Amino acid sequence: MAREGIAPAREDRFMRTALALLVLPALVSGAYAADVKGTSRIDAVIVFPSGAELTRVGKLRLEGGDHVILFSDLPARAIASSIRVEGKATGKLDIGSVDSRRMFVPRTDDAVAATERKRVEDAIEKLKDDKALLQTAVQAAETQKALIGNLAQLPTRPVTGNGAAAPQPDWTQIFGIIGQRFAEAQKAILDTQIKVRELDRQIKDLEGKLASLAPAQDERTEVKIFVNAAAPLEADIAIRYQVGAASWVPFYDARLATGTKAQAPKLQLVRRASIQQRSGESWDDVALALSTTRPGAGTAAPELQPVTVDYEPDAPPRPMPPAAGAPRSMARESAEVDRVASESEGRRLRAKSAPAEKPEVQSEEVRATVETQAFQAIYAIAGRVSVPTTGEAKRVQIDEAQLEPALTVRTVPKREQKAFLYAKMAMARGTPVLPGQVSLFRDGTFVGNGRLPQLAPGEEHELGFGVDDSVRVRHVIAEEKRAETGIITSSKTDTRNYRITVKNLHVRAIPVTVIDQIPVSQNADIKIELLGKTAPTKRDIDDKRGVLAWEMTLQPDEEKAVEFGYRVTWPGAKKITYGQGS
Repeated sequence: MAREGIAPAREDRFMRTALALLVLPALVSGAYAADVKGTSRIDAVIVFPSGAELTRVGKLRLEGGDHVILFSDLPARAIASSIRVEGKATGKLDIGSVDSRRMFVPRTDDAVAATERKRVEDAIEKLKDDKALLQTAVQAAETQKALIGNLAQLPTRPVTGNGAAAPQPDWTQIFGIIGQRFAEAQKAILDTQIKVRELDRQIKDLEGKLASLAPAQDERTEVKIFVNAAAPLEADIAIRYQVGAASWVPFYDARLATGTKAQAPKLQLVRRASIQQRSGESWDDVALALSTTRPGAGTAAPELQPVTVDYEPDAPPRPMPPAAGAPRSMARESAEVDRVASESEGRRLRAKSAPAEKPEVQSEEVRATVETQAFQAIYAIAGRVSVPTTGEAKRVQIDEAQLEPALTVRTVPKREQKAFLYAKMAMARGTPVLPGQVSLFRDGTFVGNGRLPQLAPGEEHELGFGVDDSVRVRHVIAEEKRAETGIITSSKTDTRNYRITVKNLHVRAIPVTVIDQIPVSQNADIKIELLGKTAPTKRDIDDKRGVLAWEMTLQPDEEKAVEFGYRVTWPGAKKITYGQGS
């Protein structure tokens, strides 16, 4: 009875164990699903003045449970700390940790595999077939030689039968035929062996070429993403990362239409960009944007360490030479004491002067922060763009602005008796203008290159557009003399006067600025006096001492004159010299 009670219990435990064993593989397979290999393509790129941020996208299907997604198509130069992963899915998808590592993968090139490598493999196979046929011919010729050799042995074999004399063949003729056939077989063997050697050489050359065409290995970055899917779903994974081997620089076209008497001048400023990259992967058909942000160019201002000022330390006392009668050992001991004292004093001085050396270390941080820009803007380039990884420049247009410039004429007749046309423009509100080269066009004609500095929105700047032949400039020396005055204490004077004329041949009025200079004294005993009828409107232009400017507006066919000069007075016993700019 007891056994009958125990049997159902054992059967029940057996069934539960069997059910658990059946369910366990399903649980294990759900918790530890196989790795899912994904492929991605570059969809968008943001290029910085130094570096770029790329976005790769990949689509895949996942079953419910935990998965490890592997993407091994990122470049080796991807900055590991910049890798970020985002995802969109048709169901609930949780992204856990993201790991990355460097790895080597075989380089795959379907075009090469389907053309050149396949052609070489087919050529090697054909040559080996030809070699096999030639080797077969050699074997046949060797067999023929053996048969011919056996025929040559016939006269030496014993006569069989009853010993009756039998008619003998013409062995001379037979031997002649045997020799001829033997020579032909030997020649055939030699010719075939020569062909086999030639085939071996060709096969060796092609095998070497095939080895050079063998798929090489590329160093890549593999991204491992741990995810959990609540149910079967489709997911779009986006991987963002930065690379350093990329950059862009701005350049500009400035097209000036000088206008007419009835039409105001116009200035078209076209902003362009030159993009280069050697990131190890080609950017094909991507959404491209340009940013003025500078990642890694410093995120905080440098810190300054205290700088101390102290008296210069006294020089350490010089060691006294030992007395003439002192023992040699005592002299060595005295020298050792002096050496120890000198080293101690040197350590003390180095420790005391150490803070004064810190600003030299900090100077590199200060230079690095010069590249940090106060303005940040992103320019999205219209359409899709491709940028090769060869470093070849890709030029794109960013935007253009229509400006209303103010035309002026500037002349420096002391250096060149020509007038130069300038267009003063105010930058449009919005994004800043970064420094770059500008190509200058005046009324459709290229007149030269200039350079734009960094300009804030709304800031004004002037661009020169070459010589204005409709403004005539003349510069003459009206007076130049030296004299000596005084009886007791003599002094010398140097007087120079100039006359500058400017005539406007335009059909409309135009502002003109005449720039010249007077000497600047470098000694209190040397006096400089400004002379002339026409007083300058500005002095010390651009903080340059002695540089003067006369501003005027000339009506059509009007001519004005600027008359000025200077007198230099100095002690008669001295001699003066004019430095640069005189």
